[in-house]
Amino acid sequence: MSFPLEFENQVLSIEKKIKELRDASKLGDIDVASEISKMQAKVNKLLVSTYRKLTPWQKVQVARHPDRPKFLDYLSGIFTDYVELSGDRICSDDKAIIGGFAKMDDIKCIVIGEEKGRDTESRLAHNFGMAKPEGYRKAHRLLDLAHRFGLPVISFIDTSGAFPGIESEERGQAEAIARCMEKSFQIDSAFISVVIGEGGSGGAIAISTSDYILMLEHAVYSVISPEGCASILWKDDLKAEIAAEAQKLTAPDLLTLGIIDKIIDEPTGGAHRGKDEIIANVKIEIIHYLNKSLELPADLRKDLRRQKFMAIGNNFLS
Repeated sequence: MSFPLEFENQVLSIEKKIKELRDASKLGDIDVASEISKMQAKVNKLLVSTYRKLTPWQKVQVARHPDRPKFLDYLSGIFTDYVELSGDRICSDDKAIIGGFAKMDDIKCIVIGEEKGRDTESRLAHNFGMAKPEGYRKAHRLLDLAHRFGLPVISFIDTSGAFPGIESEERGQAEAIARCMEKSFQIDSAFISVVIGEGGSGGAIAISTSDYILMLEHAVYSVISPEGCASILWKDDLKAEIAAEAQKLTAPDLLTLGIIDKIIDEPTGGAHRGKDEIIANVKIEIIHYLNKSLELPADLRKDLRRQKFMAIGNNFLS
């Protein structure tokens, strides 16, 4: 890993020693396999104990880890025959949200996802996953196509929130998000969403108003980022850790509140330590919940989708 997390310092120290031993073994006829095996076992034990007791703020850090699999990783690992559809037919194309036609095994579908980017160049190209109105209008267009062609929709959530710039507000950011949610309630298509990293604010819910919301074990999903919450409540974004605790943004909290439907376990040490494993697990769960959704008549599916989201406030009040 290239990005250290503070609470992983002990793990990273041992991993560094393992790398040094492996490098040393390449330079001479030295048998270090036994020592490496012992150290790796210690790493695994530490990872299990560390990740079992992560605080909400630590989970936010894991959800934002730059090595964590991004939407494009899931797209290439789960889907085939992908044909990207660009533009909102009004203003421009927004690369923070990507989508198009695809196949998952033999299932034809529409796939939509928020892409943060992995390096400086791609992060700038995708605007760090923060979509402008044209991104949500593109998603709206894709949802409409899914309805017209009778295709299920799979969406992937990974954004700190909708882009907050003046130009977004001038072009109708709130209206674009609201229209996207409205379209989600109207389509006959089965609709499954997966929170793979950070699910922030309207930028997340705009494309996750679905039949089932699946969420990775160390992902987060909230109405606002902890920093934003702290800035509003206490005028101090340094209190983000306190805000994260109060927001109930972790997967177990959200499952208890009935906001999500399934927690997908991550590999030991987080998704960034087992890319292929988590992508395979996500595919299994998508297919399972998609089949559950497809078992229902379209009218009932739409009614249940709307009822689910209309009941969220009641869950908080009860």
